[in-house]
Amino acid sequence: MDAILDPREARDMRLAYGGDDRGFCKMSRRCELTAKGPQVGHKVSHSNIKTKRRFLPNLVNVTFISDALARNVRLRVSTNALKSVDHNGGLDAYLMKADADVLSPRALELKRAIQKKVGKPVFVKKAS
Repeated sequence: MDAILDPREARDMRLAYGGDDRGFCKMSRRCELTAKGPQVGHKVSHSNIKTKRRFLPNLVNVTFISDALARNVRLRVSTNALKSVDHNGGLDAYLMKADADVLSPRALELKRAIQKKVGKPVFVKKAS
């Protein structure tokens, strides 16, 4: 019973079943691009009785077209991320700008493949 309550064991179980440290697993309710997940709040009745509830993100299955990889990519993203991808000029441009700690393992693989295909931009620090 102690093994189930140990957080390190729970982490190992998540990693064994295809998840990672950031809460991504195969069927999680988490956006693959922005890492938006469920939030917890109260359902408030007319008599002001508060009961716990979950606010789920608005996730949709979307097929993106990657120009660099010349193929279609299916991702489960929030509608907010869909707007962000459109605003940044497509999936390739969005992934190049996105931080690696927010992306899901699949999106991180896509980012690395796009960087390899396009060529990683070199940033030079200005001397001050």
